Amino acid sequence: MTFDHIQITSRTFESYSLSLFRFQAENIPVYKRFLYHLGVNPAEINSIEKIPFLPIEFFKTETIYCGSEPPQKVFLSSSTTNTGQSRHYVENPEYYIKTFMESFRLFYGDPKQYCFLCLLPSYLEREGSSLIFMAEHLIKTSRYAQSGFYLYNHIDLYQQLLENERQNIPTILFGVSFALLDFAEQFPIKLHSTIVMETGGMKGRKQEMPREQLHDILKKAFGVDAIHSEYGMTELLSQAYSKANGIFKTPNWIKIMIYDLYNPLKTKPSGRGGINIIDLANQQSCAFIQTADVGTVFADGSFEIIGRIDYSETRGCNLLIND
Repeated sequence: MTFDHIQITSRTFESYSLSLFRFQAENIPVYKRFLYHLGVNPAEINSIEKIPFLPIEFFKTETIYCGSEPPQKVFLSSSTTNTGQSRHYVENPEYYIKTFMESFRLFYGDPKQYCFLCLLPSYLEREGSSLIFMAEHLIKTSRYAQSGFYLYNHIDLYQQLLENERQNIPTILFGVSFALLDFAEQFPIKLHSTIVMETGGMKGRKQEMPREQLHDILKKAFGVDAIHSEYGMTELLSQAYSKANGIFKTPNWIKIMIYDLYNPLKTKPSGRGGINIIDLANQQSCAFIQTADVGTVFADGSFEIIGRIDYSETRGCNLLIND
C-alpha cells in the first residue's frame, strides 16, 4: 500500500485505517489467527472503534511483518524482565527516517537548527535501538558539529552546555529519565537556549516516579519553565511529543484511543484506560497496537500517560492459538 504522511487528514484517516486493517488482517499471520479466534470477520469492521488491536506482547514472541521484501532492519526493545525483547521488522530504514523526521518537523521545525546533546546510556549500551537510530540521524542532520552522544561523561556534557548557552545555540538535551536525573543532581545549570526533553523510563536504574515529580525536579535543576517529552516505542515508527505538563500531541497519521481495562476489546475515542494506538506509518508491521500503558485521551486527541498495567507481560497472550 502507498502512504504519504502529509496527505493523511482527519477526513481520510478512518477510511485509510480500515483499508490498512483489512490488508494487515489478511497478510500478518499472527494477526489473522488472533482475529479468527476472536470470531472477527475483517470485512464486517466498519469503524476504527471496532478494530481489535493486537496486544503489544506478541512483538516479543511472533514475527509481525507483511512487507513485500525481506526486512533490511530489525529494531529490538530494551527489556527489564525475563520475557525477551520486542522485534520490529522494517522493510526500508529510509522510510523510518522519513517518518521520524516528519514527526519532529511538525513540532519543532527544521532539525538542522538544533544542536542535539543525547544522554541515552541505557540505549547506547545495547544493539538494535530504534531511538539510537533516530538520534544518530538527528545528530548527522544538525548544522552543529558539537552534536553528539554522551554515555556517563557528565563533565563533558556540562561543559558543552555551558558553551552552547554562552553562544546562544538552540540546543536539545535529549535523555532517558534516570540519566537526566543523575546529571541534574551532579551538574545543576540554568538553561536559556536549551530544550530539555525526556524520553521516559528508569530502565531499572532508579525507582519509577510520576512524570510530574520527575519534571518538577528537572525544572528546578535546569531553571526552565517546562520539560519536553518524547513518546515512542520499538513497535512504532512514529513519535508523539509534549512541550509541557506531559500532555502529548501526535502527527496526523497517529490516533490514540482508549480500551477498557476490564474488557480490552472495548475501544472508545477518549477517556481514561489502556492505550490503543493506530500508527499508519506501520505499513509493514501491525498498525493497530494495544499497549500496556494506561492514560487519558482528551477530546482534542491529545493524551497523557499515567502508568503501566500490572502483569502486562501475560495479558492477552492466551488469545493466540497456533493452527
